[in-house]
Amino acid sequence: MSSEMDFGDTPYLSEMGILLIAPRNTGKSFAGNIILGKEEFDLKRCAQCVRRCGEVANRRLTVIEVPGWFREYSVDSSPELLKQEIVLSVSLCPPGPHAILLLIRVDMRFTEAQRKAVQGHLELLSEGVWSHTIVVFIHGNYLLDTSIEQHIESEGQDLQWLLDKCGNRYHVLNFQDRSDDTQVKELLEMIEETVAQNNGCHFEIDKKILQEMKERRRAEEERAYERMKRMKKQRDDIRSQMMKGVKKSASSSFGSRSGADSRSDSPFSIVDDSNLEERCNSMGLPLPLMSGDETSDTMSV
Repeated sequence: MSSEMDFGDTPYLSEMGILLIAPRNTGKSFAGNIILGKEEFDLKRCAQCVRRCGEVANRRLTVIEVPGWFREYSVDSSPELLKQEIVLSVSLCPPGPHAILLLIRVDMRFTEAQRKAVQGHLELLSEGVWSHTIVVFIHGNYLLDTSIEQHIESEGQDLQWLLDKCGNRYHVLNFQDRSDDTQVKELLEMIEETVAQNNGCHFEIDKKILQEMKERRRAEEERAYERMKRMKKQRDDIRSQMMKGVKKSASSSFGSRSGADSRSDSPFSIVDDSNLEERCNSMGLPLPLMSGDETSDTMSV
């Protein structure tokens, strides 16, 4: 997926595949738009991976936004569909992403529960995911006069554990200063350094894990299709029964109206034609045209 030219020890990548992964309401879409330099990602939450491409700093970028999990929910508490999306995301930028960007908000405390949630969801991609992961601190404007190093130290051991797992690779994005393209260029250079540290290789998930997840997705889609067919049949059966009931009721009503003893109970039977026009108007019916024989005391309209 990449064309490489050596500049010292760091290869230049003309093409990059990037995964954006994080809990819900972290700002993945916003980060993706900053990286691509344009409004490519919809800010609405999506249950499926979203793939967008663009040219940035003479590089062709493929950015995949992966659906997020609830911030402090363990991986066991997440729905099966979310786990499938996380695993299958790597297949959207073949042969695999060059880097996984794990987004962390600096304006929120990073707790032990969040650390366990991050670990569980990332390791769906295997233990090897950490060597390709970069922690990207977002909402950097909230740091004010605090350096990112001071912030990391103040957060404690859970955040430090996460950075150790990622080889101490981290970067800061300021969402308010979108005109500063330096922060994106530096991030792309860090991705190139990460690839160099991985011997020029992109991240590649075990084919058995990927195939297993594809089979589970296919089985789930088949079950969903069968459920939809059953629901449609139930709706059709109910509609058919209702129509039969309406026809039966109408037939019964017509039969009773045709009897001589019940004509006076019918709204269409008029004993006294003196108020014929008034009754027709109240029922929204046109005034009937009557011959001389139809103006008797008992008349059926």
